[in-house]
Amino acid sequence: MSSKPLFVALFIPIAFTVVFGQDPTKAESSHYKLAFENESVQVVDVHYGPHEKSGMHDHPGGVVVVITGGHLRLTDQHGRVQEVFAKSGESRWFPPFKHKVENLGDSPYNAVYIGIKGKHSSARDSANHQPQIDVDKAKILAALSSTTR
Repeated sequence: MSSKPLFVALFIPIAFTVVFGQDPTKAESSHYKLAFENESVQVVDVHYGPHEKSGMHDHPGGVVVVITGGHLRLTDQHGRVQEVFAKSGESRWFPPFKHKVENLGDSPYNAVYIGIKGKHSSARDSANHQPQIDVDKAKILAALSSTTR
């Protein structure tokens, strides 16, 4: 009996996960809960208890809205480390990225991540691409300025 079918059956799901990334609501379900999803966006509730860590996962490009601030350490897939001091009420745009997270604080960190779906929405597509939302915003602003003249 050939082991080739078994190899293919095992390899395809692993390759799919590596190529297409790991949805944080599946890879890190203790920290990321799906709140809403449609064909355009994925809205995810984020919660890290004091000193909790995640495994490696990725996010589409999107906006994070901080509910309760915190001191976080983000480590990307290349080992680059960035410490972030997030403040309650703050919002930030992030291009698609892959990382792991550690809450360095003594209190919980809570946020909402609004991931934009579509072209260039995964971490593997993020190199040197302008976020689509910025392109759409530029088109809208250009249209508005031409109608007000």
